[in-house]
Formats: sequence, C-alpha cells, structure tokens
Amino acid sequence: MVESIWDSLDRALESAFTRRPPQSAQAQMKYLVKQLKGTRAVAQALGISQRTVERYVKGQLKRPRQDLRGRMEREIKKRWQPQVRAKAKQKAASTDGLIVSTRARFGFTAAPGTTDDARIRDITQALPPQFADRLFTAKEQGATERQLQQIAAEGLAQMYFRANNTRAHGLGVEFTDVEHIDIEL
Repeated sequence: MVESIWDSLDRALESAFTRRPPQSAQAQMKYLVKQLKGTRAVAQALGISQRTVERYVKGQLKRPRQDLRGRMEREIKKRWQPQVRAKAKQKAASTDGLIVSTRARFGFTAAPGTTDDARIRDITQALPPQFADRLFTAKEQGATERQLQQIAAEGLAQMYFRANNTRAHGLGVEFTDVEHIDIEL
C-alpha cells in the first residue's frame, strides 16, 4: 500500500498526544458513546447495531473483529485530545514547520541542456511553517491526495532543489510515483 500524505499528517499530529487513547474495547466504546452523545450515533459511525454497542459498553463483548477494531481506533483517533492536536498544528504552522521524508519520482522542467529525466529519489527535508500551514489548511478543506502532493512538491522544490530560492530559479519540480512519505512535526 502506498503511503498517503493525508494519513501521514494524521500520524504526525498523533505523535503529539500526551496520553494513550483507550485500549480495551469496552473503554473505547464508552469513549465513543460519550463523544458522540449516544449509542445510536456510535452504531451509525461504526456500521454496527445499537445493541452491539450496548454490549461492548456493558462488557458483554470484549474482542471486536479486526475490521471493527480498526474502525473504532480511527474514530477515537479523530476525536482524541483535540486541544493537543490543535496546539501541535498551530506550532507547526507558525514556528516549527514539518520534516518530510519521502521516496518518490522527481522530474524537472529546467533550462535547455540540463538533465530533466525523472528519477526515484530519497529525500528528507525540513519545510518552513508556511508549507505546514498550507498542508493542514488544505486537508481541513477536504483537498485530494494529488492537491496535497502538489503543496509538498512546491515545498520540496523551494527548500531542497532551489535551496530556499537561492539557486536554480525557475526550476519546476514534478512529484509523482510516491512510494513512501512520512511527515513529522
């Protein structure tokens, strides 16, 4: 499975958590019932019956199927420590920026006579806060994976290939065939 920038941004924010999310099925269901304000809403969010949710809350069911366990964990992580998540996002977008590690195909549009053949590169590069802000804003507005890749490509072009715009002016960078991408705060 190819990594997505969308998932990598979520994982980066999860690394800022100060406490672990609930681990047992019962604790997870109780948390979701509290957050979604009722068993019916949890049942709809997870695609199971309301009675099943009630059984998990009471402790009558203890081991969810793997697909249900994954859905529960995703729903919890979406809602876990929203203030910590917001602070981490704000810090990255205002002062710290992000670190992007990727293995992808990079191609160029450059002056005639230069090599612009696309090739696979492994790059780890710190991106300034404005790119962190653009990535998080685009994600919140429901941007596609391709749009997020474009923002990351612009950041890598500016910071890695053009050395913060001190060289290779006008160099356009194409970012395709992403094999791996990891974003850290």
